[in-house]
Amino acid sequence: MSGIRYARQLGKRWGQRAPQQFYRMLKLHRTPFESILTNMFEVLDKHSGRFAFPIVAAVAGMRPELVQWIVREGHEVASHGYNHLRYPTLSAKEREKDLSLSIQTFRKMGITINGFRAPYDNYTDDMPAMLDRFPLVWDGGFGYRPEHRERTHFFHAKVEDRNSSVTFIPLNIWSDDKMIDTLRMGPEEVSRTLIKEVSNASKTEGVIMFDLHPIRIGQPEFVSCLDRVLEKATELGGWCPTPVEAVRQWEKHGQWKGDSKFCLLLTGDIDNWVFSDYLRREIWRRMSRH
Repeated sequence: MSGIRYARQLGKRWGQRAPQQFYRMLKLHRTPFESILTNMFEVLDKHSGRFAFPIVAAVAGMRPELVQWIVREGHEVASHGYNHLRYPTLSAKEREKDLSLSIQTFRKMGITINGFRAPYDNYTDDMPAMLDRFPLVWDGGFGYRPEHRERTHFFHAKVEDRNSSVTFIPLNIWSDDKMIDTLRMGPEEVSRTLIKEVSNASKTEGVIMFDLHPIRIGQPEFVSCLDRVLEKATELGGWCPTPVEAVRQWEKHGQWKGDSKFCLLLTGDIDNWVFSDYLRREIWRRMSRH
């Protein structure tokens, strides 16, 4: 069956948005992930910046050499669950099993997991208590909830009658998929939007976290956005470490490293290495609804 005919069938079944999104992802995945990571590492090294990659553990297991490469470059690998599932659709027991399996998978690779972000930034009210049962330092998705988006500093959630041991980080609303896929922004507009948010954060002396998926921000035409954001953050006195380093610094000293004025945390989820994995996952997810 031709690609055009297949896209038409998808359009009839799921509406026009599905084949359009599949086509966008197909184009993005034409750039090998090795090239995407190389593009990002070059820019990050230029500014002595660090990045955190929440990775789906089942996906990580397919290309462990890429995961190890991220670690060797001095960046952080976090958990994005074992499977890319919406946690609210799972039972409490299933959610805990998925997270546990992801941590075990990375441990077998010799990687200690300190951070987590749930797929799709979907959380249930009881998840802070669940996260506290794991040896996690930070979470970078619960802070995307509307009631937390305006926060400018790390925070702890209430777990029964105490504060959580896990530190939660507010997540900025300007993600790459929102800017590039939904609003159709080009590199210049993406850069201006992110720089504006960084400039605002510098006035709070707090922390700002972006979710910038490597599959988009690591493309040749968009990696310049990462370059410009890091350049602006440095100019304003920002510090760009890994989340685990930032949390430990703040918890111990109550201030940022050196004479830094604020903290910029760059993160980006890795859900798939190649297009076929993305397509398989999306078709399974959509068909399971019926």
